[in-house]
Amino acid sequence: MFENYTRVVLKSGKDQSLKRFHPWVFSGAIKKMYGAVNEGDLVTVYSNKDEFLGIGHYQIGSIAIRIVSFKEVTPDYNFWKSKIESAWNLRKKLGYTENKETNVFRLVHAEGDGMPGLIIDYYNGTAVMQMHSIGMYLIREELVKALQEVMGEKLKAVYNKSSKTVPFKSDIKAEDEYLFGNSSSNEVLEYGLKFKVDWERGQKTGFFIDQRENRLLVQKYSENRDVLNMFCYTGGFSFYAMKGGANRVHSVDASAKAIDLTNENVELNFPEDNRHEAMVADGFEYLKDIQEKYDLIILDPPAFAKHRNTLPQALKGYKRINTRAFEQIRKGGILFTFSCSQVVSKEKFREAVFSAAAISGRNVRILHQLNQPTDHPVNIYHPESEYLKGLVLFVE
Repeated sequence: MFENYTRVVLKSGKDQSLKRFHPWVFSGAIKKMYGAVNEGDLVTVYSNKDEFLGIGHYQIGSIAIRIVSFKEVTPDYNFWKSKIESAWNLRKKLGYTENKETNVFRLVHAEGDGMPGLIIDYYNGTAVMQMHSIGMYLIREELVKALQEVMGEKLKAVYNKSSKTVPFKSDIKAEDEYLFGNSSSNEVLEYGLKFKVDWERGQKTGFFIDQRENRLLVQKYSENRDVLNMFCYTGGFSFYAMKGGANRVHSVDASAKAIDLTNENVELNFPEDNRHEAMVADGFEYLKDIQEKYDLIILDPPAFAKHRNTLPQALKGYKRINTRAFEQIRKGGILFTFSCSQVVSKEKFREAVFSAAAISGRNVRILHQLNQPTDHPVNIYHPESEYLKGLVLFVE
């Protein structure tokens, strides 16, 4: 059945994680490979006792194989179509596909949807694809065809934004481009608020969809408060704070383009509202001296750690920035603090925040422990797919 695939045999004892359905094979676990293999090829994986373990995409690097099936099946077009269909049907059951107030959501969440290396975000008719493995990049045309068949008229365009996410060790030079259709509008709705999304030039796929429910929670706590939205990107938290009745809202980001888009989005939702001010500044520098100006602060920095070897430095960064917020937030203030680094565990993030609270000497209580929304499902066998961590803290 698998004559055309390279056979990979694991070292003794290195098969246990796959038997528990964890979808990654690390390079150090491989004993021998039978046959030539190119990056992105499908390979079959066996234990040292010749037990079939799975089939997956091979790539150069620490994570050598991403398992796409633990069953003895051929991952052909129908296989991928069924995966897309399963992801779409889950979003339909969760109420995302026909929601008149929100038309932006994550359609495919990599391992969380059984498609390692693939992210697809849906923006009011446009699916933005981001491949993090060569294997997924090589079947992009099949994936587009499957999306068209499954989604029908709900799909107007597919944009491939993988130039910066396809593994750099490969020889493939991915280009960002439309693979189907084109988009004349980049305006989306989230809980009735309007957002301009720049998936062609923006970060990630253009918008941080994973903070949707947490933005709504900020709205709940914002009435009559002075709000600081640090690392604001396109200002999502800021608009919810304004909608919630904040006295004033300051949005800060190091990127001038992000601030321009923030101001554009504010004007879309709150034209000529003088409660909002956006400014270009380094986050750490800005927090040095805010002199109790704010009683609600949101810290949602970019990932401080993308690889395990940068973890110690990242934890220092989280401790440092949270210490500054604790020291200067007003008495009775609310701090929303987040980490989106996959390699930073919930426990490590909490330790960094707790250390910051202790350094500040403030009395701090946890009001909420936050994570990603339901359109970013976590594969129960792959805890790494639960990457977003957040705490809402009351500071006396």
